[in-house]
Amino acid sequence: MSISETLLPEFDQEMATTRRVLERVPTDKGKWKPHEKSFSLAHLAQLVAWMPGWITNAVSETSLDLSRAAKYGNEKTETLVAMFDKNVKEARAALAAAKDPDFSVNWSLKFGDRVVMTLPRAAVVRQHISHLVHHRGQLTVYLRLIDVPVPSIYGPTADEKMPGF
Repeated sequence: MSISETLLPEFDQEMATTRRVLERVPTDKGKWKPHEKSFSLAHLAQLVAWMPGWITNAVSETSLDLSRAAKYGNEKTETLVAMFDKNVKEARAALAAAKDPDFSVNWSLKFGDRVVMTLPRAAVVRQHISHLVHHRGQLTVYLRLIDVPVPSIYGPTADEKMPGF
């Protein structure tokens, strides 16, 4: 089994779950924050929508320069879900097309001329999936705090049973 074949089932599961969370973000609460130091709901949702694109970058490029990254905005939920869907489709295609040797190539996170970290692509892809799951978890806390029903993720929530149970 290739590296891509081992990553794709997890990728598909996590992206489907993430989409269920993202589509529940209420656009009218975009500026809400649980704490002054926290991202707004809209910014956190936008980050989650962008993150599958980081996987595409990791598989097809050798670095990402955060100094050139897009700035956060307050997009409507429908826009973010469409962006997420596009990024997921592209990331899945990049993962499916990658050959095992591609995952050994080093990839670097940069900020201008400064290299923040360098790891093999395989580690970066795993890290991006974990990072996305982390921010999705934050997003579920935000939803709970604004009284939006939280979907089933790895099991039932107080609001929703697991599909099929």
